[in-house]
Amino acid sequence: MPEIDRHDTDILILGSGGAGMFAALHAQQSAPPGTKITMAVKGLIGKCGCTRMVQGGYNVALGPGDSVERHFMDTIEGGKWLPDQDMAWKLCEQAVVRVRELENEVGCFFDRNGDGSLHHKAFAGQTADRTVHKGDLTGIEIINRLMEQVLSRPIEKLQEHRAIGLIPTADGSTLAGVLMIDMRTGRFRLVRAKCVMMGTGGGPTMYKYHTPSGDKTMDGLAMALRAGLPLRDMEMVQFHPTGLLAGDHTKMTGTVLEEGLRGAGGQLISHSGQRFMYDYDRKGERATRDVVSRGIYAEMRKANDPEQVGVFISMAHLGPDNVRAKFAGMVKRCADSGFDLASGLVEVVPTAHYFMGGVVVDADTRTALQGLYVAGEDSGGAHGSNRLGGNGVANSTVYGGVAGDVMGRDVAAMSLRDPDPAMLDAEIARAMVPLGQRPGHIQSLRHALQEAMWEEVGVMRTAGGMRRGIDRVAELRAELAETGVDGANLAFNLTWHDWLNMASLTEISDVIARAGLARENSRGAHFREDFPEAGDLDESYFTVARKAGDAVDVTREPVQFTIVRPGETILPDGEPATLVAAAE
Repeated sequence: MPEIDRHDTDILILGSGGAGMFAALHAQQSAPPGTKITMAVKGLIGKCGCTRMVQGGYNVALGPGDSVERHFMDTIEGGKWLPDQDMAWKLCEQAVVRVRELENEVGCFFDRNGDGSLHHKAFAGQTADRTVHKGDLTGIEIINRLMEQVLSRPIEKLQEHRAIGLIPTADGSTLAGVLMIDMRTGRFRLVRAKCVMMGTGGGPTMYKYHTPSGDKTMDGLAMALRAGLPLRDMEMVQFHPTGLLAGDHTKMTGTVLEEGLRGAGGQLISHSGQRFMYDYDRKGERATRDVVSRGIYAEMRKANDPEQVGVFISMAHLGPDNVRAKFAGMVKRCADSGFDLASGLVEVVPTAHYFMGGVVVDADTRTALQGLYVAGEDSGGAHGSNRLGGNGVANSTVYGGVAGDVMGRDVAAMSLRDPDPAMLDAEIARAMVPLGQRPGHIQSLRHALQEAMWEEVGVMRTAGGMRRGIDRVAELRAELAETGVDGANLAFNLTWHDWLNMASLTEISDVIARAGLARENSRGAHFREDFPEAGDLDESYFTVARKAGDAVDVTREPVQFTIVRPGETILPDGEPATLVAAAE
């Protein structure tokens, strides 16, 4: 075993997206004076991760006639009655607080109406226009302002430090620390902490078409799985309906053309020139993401032509100048790839975008492992089977702040603990596997994984397809174990990190397929052609995956309807079903 560096802190935060940065800022406010707070990130603070890539906006019930109750009901119904209702309520309630904090304390500027009120744009699946935004580049505004705050505070920064293992105490009851690789040197570093928040982000980049950056590889969920933590809703992979299809020659393929395009009246057109979404849902292009993705996928299968992969989005009927003014970022993105969004047609395809599944947490972000807190896309429960557009960055910032507050209060009663040496050695040995093997071509394995998951465990699923997916993932894991990396110099050895990325992706791909097999109905993002019905809403359950030795065990647990039951509403009597005018 190599020598490892050792480092101690009080509060350790993994990740520097909306969840991680809010956790750091709130922990600094709530923790006792002198508490040491450390942020570790795989890349550079403010320059990596998914929050920065948010385009559409932030859901918050501040518009005329809107309410937290309406936002909550949209979230529950959009999630097909699978969300943890206490988490969903806190998300909707605290989003109001967090947006005001973003504006008044963090320094964000969101677009406003002529009277000075926040502008809310339309997003699909919602009964009110409630998505506040900064043009169509909202995430950059949020992350840039958060980065300024974090960099100006006495928060320790461990940049280019990759977390590879959650290390508990010997009895397994409490988290002792996190094993990392300092990517700048290639050395292992164990960071002990009294409290750890994991906000590494999801990133379903195991699919052929995907939106997250390539460094998002489900590392957090893979670590949690190996540490024995329960993961819920792991079958629920959200496909954004309109990923740019720019071709294999460009990495722009899969990046999102934001939902506001359809909310503003954008139309989806088949290769035969027909507008088709009303064939699949009465809301047309403004149906929820899962419905629109399936509609597009069904049209793709009808074409059965390798030269006609996706469908087209059309905005020209809204006026080219209007489109250029409202969606400047999207117009430029398309132009960079050779397409004219304002006055032409742009080819799109469903693209793996967000992961609703994650670590089982309570509404205060605590987990079954004492000392570990999880927020953002690493946590499960808030969205159920489908995330509403605009609820993602709200979830990260709301629960990042919650985690910071809770850790700040908890840390005074906690102490540093000794790690389990066997678990520490096992995680180091796991990371070193490729260093003793003959070098191979890792990228070809990743491409094979993406093809297998897209074809077998993608937008529409069957038992036979998912079983084939499980078998193919097992083959790829075996090939990866025999694929080596040149270990002569481990400093910034990106091939080594490609191998570790692939290890995380295959580990979680297997869980996605097994959880999909365990859900024998169709809810939200999970659609089974062999079980197309949603099942009895009153008997709703969520899947829970746990590591059992070398295998993964998937069970079911009933959804607790703590606030509202199917068929009921918490909207006051007389409230209209929707505040949104019907889209033409």
